[in-house]
This record gives sequence, structure tokens and C-alpha cells, in this order.
Amino acid sequence: MRFSPHNRKMNRHPDPIRVTLSLWLVLFLTVWNALRTWTAIAWRNALTEFSAHPAPVVSAIIGAVWLATGVILLWSISRKRAWAGKMLIGASAAYSAWYWIERLAWQAPRPNWPFAVILNLALLVFIYFTTKSMTREANEQQVENSTLE
Repeated sequence: MRFSPHNRKMNRHPDPIRVTLSLWLVLFLTVWNALRTWTAIAWRNALTEFSAHPAPVVSAIIGAVWLATGVILLWSISRKRAWAGKMLIGASAAYSAWYWIERLAWQAPRPNWPFAVILNLALLVFIYFTTKSMTREANEQQVENSTLE
């Protein structure tokens, strides 16, 4: 299949700014959970002494799970895997659910919950629209690769 200006106009690629912002968001949360895991392990005696909730072991496990998820997401998005968009949506929904469960179960009530709800919903909407275009680009890339072979 030869590329012509007409074919190029028909192929819609995702906005690179949205994909870059998604990558930065995943990178930030991955680093955050790496720090969370390290802190829970390194400071476990102090956290246990002051009866931190959740327990340091639980924090370390949770941080490690989200760290591994973030690394897989970063790799799959950078390699433009077709399943990366679906995994990003699933991981975003799961991370949001875990955030709210942790906040409601272990944290003291905070007056800024409306801000947290609005920010959480805005990020989920942003990720949803970004992943739709990422998935479309990955599928188009697979079609182009299969027609070239």
C-alpha cells in the first residue's frame, strides 16, 4: 500500500500532547508507588510504632503492585501495543477505586473531597478519550504492517 496525501488525511493519529501527558501521568504514579514501596520497607519500624494504617507490609505490597502495573503500562504505551489502551482504562478505574477505598477506610475525613472527586473524574475522562485514539492508532499500525507483508 502506497501512501499518498489522501491516505494520510484519512489516517487520524492521536494528539501527541495527550499521549505524552498520559505517559507522564503513568510515570508520575509509577514513581510515586516506587517511593511508597521503598518508604514502607525502609520505615517499617517507625510506621509500626505509630500504628500507621494500612500496615507497612500492606502498603509495601500495594505500592509494589501499582509499581509493576505502571512499568507494564509505560512499556506497552511506548511500544504502541493494541491492548495498552484497554489496560490503561482498566488500571485507571482500578487505581481510582483503590484510592477511594483507601481514603474512606484509612484516612481521617478531609474537607477537600469535592476537589478530589472533580480531579479524579477529569483524569478518568481525559484517559478515556486518550486511550480511544491510542487504540485506533495501534490498530491502524497493525493493519498497515499486515498489508506490507
